[in-house]
Amino acid sequence: MINIDQLKSGNRRALAKAITLVESKLDHHREQAQDILNTLLPETGNSIRIGITGIPGVGKSTFIEAFGLLLISLGKKVAVLAVDPSSPLRGGSILGDKTRMEMLSREDNAFIRPSPSEGALGGVAQKTRETMLLCEAAGYDVILVETVGVGQSEYEVAAMVDFFLVLMLPNAGDELQGIKRGIMELADALVINKADGESINLAQQTQAHYKNAFKLLSSDSFWQPKVKTCSAMENRAINDVWDMICEYQTLAIEKGAFDGKRARQNKDWMKKLIHEMLEMKLNQHPDVKNSLPKLQQAVLDHEVTPYNAAKKIIDLL
Repeated sequence: MINIDQLKSGNRRALAKAITLVESKLDHHREQAQDILNTLLPETGNSIRIGITGIPGVGKSTFIEAFGLLLISLGKKVAVLAVDPSSPLRGGSILGDKTRMEMLSREDNAFIRPSPSEGALGGVAQKTRETMLLCEAAGYDVILVETVGVGQSEYEVAAMVDFFLVLMLPNAGDELQGIKRGIMELADALVINKADGESINLAQQTQAHYKNAFKLLSSDSFWQPKVKTCSAMENRAINDVWDMICEYQTLAIEKGAFDGKRARQNKDWMKKLIHEMLEMKLNQHPDVKNSLPKLQQAVLDHEVTPYNAAKKIIDLL
């Protein structure tokens, strides 16, 4: 049984056990996990949640370690949650995080947790959202959510954090179109890492390009996305990134946008879960199981329209 008081006092073992319960696919574990989350709900929401993405090779782990160590030196408690869309069984990039963030993982005020992504209702985003709440209840005041930087996981992470940061390499010129417009629209800031040695000038050129690119995107938000440069390897300008995030948080709270964004995220998430739960119920329904293959075949044979086939399935409920 999980000791709630121990978890609230920051006991890592109790926190890890609660997260394991959240990640379980067993129905009775899911119910237990939801009971714990309900009990802890008043203790949550007191952190700043930061999403960090970037293509492989951009230096995410080095950046997160340098950033995490800076935050701990400022008296913060930092949780790093890693979202990996690939299978842990195939050695997805994230499960090596504890070894790649060796210094950070040795800190008492740091907690690093990879998320397996296979199966289960809500998939990896569900587990990460709930893990985030558990970490907040355990007293972690900065939550870093790392994604591998390919496709859907970026959108899922952006939909659960307060600030979304995209790490970039110093690539000026033609390679600039490599960044998807969709990611530009999600980003609250671009940070060009590896701005050191011979790459400093290139990083500054890249920074200028992206600043111009952001001007072309119309924004009705209170926040104009910023473009920073840093070197995680040389531990340079990491504090500038934190100052920028603090500035964002202060402005967002002043404008009433901070709580509004979280409320919107929760509402959207509830809608998504309703859709998924309905689909599960539908698939488990005996009449639906019986009729679905026949109706699918009828659609393929042009005997019935997809709309009418879908309506027949819904009517069975």
